[in-house]
Amino acid sequence: MNSKFLRHHFSLTALVVVALVGLCGIAQFSNAADVTTAKIPVILDADIGDDIDDTWALGLLLKSPELDVKLVVGDYGRAEYRARLLAKFLERAGRSDVAVGVGLDIGPKGDGRQAGWLKDYSLKSYPGKVYADGVQALIDTIMKSERPMTLICIGPVPNIAEALRREPRIAERARFVGMHGSVRVGYGGSQKIAAEWNVKADPKSCQKVFTAPWEMTITPLDTCGLIHLTGEKYRKVRDSKAPVAAAIIENYRLWAAAQKKKDQPSAAESRSSTLFDTVAVYLVFAQQFCAMETIGLRVSDDGFTLIEPGAKQVRFAASWKDLGAFEDLLVERLTKP
Repeated sequence: MNSKFLRHHFSLTALVVVALVGLCGIAQFSNAADVTTAKIPVILDADIGDDIDDTWALGLLLKSPELDVKLVVGDYGRAEYRARLLAKFLERAGRSDVAVGVGLDIGPKGDGRQAGWLKDYSLKSYPGKVYADGVQALIDTIMKSERPMTLICIGPVPNIAEALRREPRIAERARFVGMHGSVRVGYGGSQKIAAEWNVKADPKSCQKVFTAPWEMTITPLDTCGLIHLTGEKYRKVRDSKAPVAAAIIENYRLWAAAQKKKDQPSAAESRSSTLFDTVAVYLVFAQQFCAMETIGLRVSDDGFTLIEPGAKQVRFAASWKDLGAFEDLLVERLTKP
């Protein structure tokens, strides 16, 4: 075989190799794109209708393109009231594709401070699916999902404790992201830790959740207790014509007026309340604005989340790297048409 033929042969071989490498690269890039653009399937479990921050969090959830909302369920009593709030908000947002579950009626009874927004709204009028047994719907949604589910919990968790009792295997097929606890910081940035409400309201259920064998990420008061919108950031949401933002502000005004405190009604015109729950939604799809740590946490019988090396390892947002950037993201998403 002469040298000219060898050079020609090796040149053709090189071209083939380059072409194959290129094709592989395109395939890998395509696969990577599919992975990065795949939406995260989520279920929301919320005590919406008590504090107003659940309503803000629901708005952020619906305006986050990274998330595929499969089901929303009311938790901690007031079952019918919470389900009606969820349904009407979803309908207003044009998202009646999302199913609504009626949670356990364990906890407070009757309506809450956003009842005026519901007026004569009935669950029967919701265009989407409504499940009378929201706990079973939650279990079925997790167990039937082809991909691991993310369970976003932003209230006390009797629903979740009951779901784990009925079907422990949900912990193998879901990860838990919640707004719970006080690790090193208490309410309002206090250096004294607190028995945070979502834990204190039902410590036994939280103990069940915090010992289940699923991956856990939480935002405690250390980070979520510092979220307020003021000034121009708040005004952008208050004055927005976007359906989600408008629905939030309608509810906030009613909620503030029902507080029966001298300064509360005017607060809805100038600033938000503390938006604890919005951070849990953010942590599902991004964490770059927070300093994250993993630590052993135990829930005490009186509702504290205590650092304990031998306890379940929980990833938590310990502090903010860029609080302003999170506020900007929240405002931009809520006000986007």
